[in-house]
Amino acid sequence: MKFGDFAKIKSLQTTAGFRENLQRLGLAMPCDDVVAAGPSSPLGAALKVGPFTVGNRFAIQPMEGWDGHEDGKPSANTIRRWRNFGLSGAKLIWGGEAVAVRHDGRANPNQLTMSAANQASIAALRETLVAAHREVMGDDKDLLIGLQLTHSGRFCKPNDKAKMEPQILYRHPILDRKFGLGANGAKVTVFSDGDIRRLIADYVIAARRAYDCGYQFVDLKHCHGYLGHEFLSAKTREGEFGGSMENRTRFLRELAAGIRAEVPGLELAVRVSALDLVPFKPDPAQSGPDALGPGVPDDYAQCLPYRYGFGTNEADPVSFDLSETRAFLEVVKSLGIRLVNITLGSPYYNPHLTRPALYPPSDGYQPPEDPLIGVMRHLETVRDLKQAFPGMAFMGSGYTYLQEFLPNVAQAVVRQGWTDFVGLGRMVLSYPELPADVLAGRTVQRKRLCRTFSDCTTAPRNGMVSGCYPLDTHYKKSPEMVRLTQVKKAANLA
Repeated sequence: MKFGDFAKIKSLQTTAGFRENLQRLGLAMPCDDVVAAGPSSPLGAALKVGPFTVGNRFAIQPMEGWDGHEDGKPSANTIRRWRNFGLSGAKLIWGGEAVAVRHDGRANPNQLTMSAANQASIAALRETLVAAHREVMGDDKDLLIGLQLTHSGRFCKPNDKAKMEPQILYRHPILDRKFGLGANGAKVTVFSDGDIRRLIADYVIAARRAYDCGYQFVDLKHCHGYLGHEFLSAKTREGEFGGSMENRTRFLRELAAGIRAEVPGLELAVRVSALDLVPFKPDPAQSGPDALGPGVPDDYAQCLPYRYGFGTNEADPVSFDLSETRAFLEVVKSLGIRLVNITLGSPYYNPHLTRPALYPPSDGYQPPEDPLIGVMRHLETVRDLKQAFPGMAFMGSGYTYLQEFLPNVAQAVVRQGWTDFVGLGRMVLSYPELPADVLAGRTVQRKRLCRTFSDCTTAPRNGMVSGCYPLDTHYKKSPEMVRLTQVKKAANLA
């Protein structure tokens, strides 16, 4: 199947048409005909998670907007985005934002940083969200808000939007080449075990500050190719933090021990890329001045067995293997961590895996599969892991591409026990009130649905703030819109 054969979701019109398309693709995706409203509906039902009760099954994914100030404080754009998170009506705010534990771990020079000087402004973000949530829902009962703590590792750009300053755990034969690590004399830091333990101490300090700001949990980020995720694939690294599964999970175990000793009242959560594949690139045979080609695996013939992925089949790295993901979750379970957010791959090197979309970002490629296949991969992965660990509360990702049929599929997978929470990311940039509308039984506003144009990714990849430029007037009328249009034209995406 080629790109031109993919049916656009908005053209399917009805659930019957959507199901026919699923059948054509051979996908047994659950989809309810009628979406119920109110607290007795599957999506409106509360769920007890450890010491907390979460009031409904909608959740907001952690998203960086590339829109903080250079000192790591929130800007007006950041505050607006968090207010929209509150207006969503979702009762689980998973991390809200990827917040760097220290300056050199930032993914961009405008990422929020959990420093002592920034504590008050990051606490105010939470207060803004809670106030907006009360406006929509009447109160903030059973609202659970966390903060995602991160170090960006291989993808650090703390000082200059155009300059990577990578801090890595091991040399990767494909990613080092793909992102020019060490090229032109650029500095590359390979963490020593001592460096890692100093970083763990910084995480503990950041967690203490998050708790003092009023956040009820912190997410110890292990996804998308950032440092926590890289620990899980550090099979070629020597020392205490590489090689065996015990060593590759030492970072998480020492983080959990350190935070609990310092902040016993703070709950912990983990967002993890449950599976990975070899990096992809545009097919050079089909790429040209007029278009990006569909994604194809980068050359890995000299890298077998492929010992650079997590949840990856080492003998065939274009397929996955969840056995070590289950081993990781056994560690998570042993640490008493109940909240797990499942995502896949990395938006930097296999975006079709992470964010199923019809339109690629400027540094991506055309989808190599119908994006609904990618959505199904997300759903099935969470289903399989939930079956293996029924006592954990799982949150799924990858729902935005469902568009009109997101509520129907979301209700079905929650009702059937495939997942506990439905995580929304880019959808709430265009249509933050979607969960509130669904829960209240209001008609979904089709004109505000995210159509996965990927402008919210293309913008930050080119040094601009992230937001929904096609549908949110705030960004559509901004000066960045002119520049974004130019970037898309140059990349033949406009």
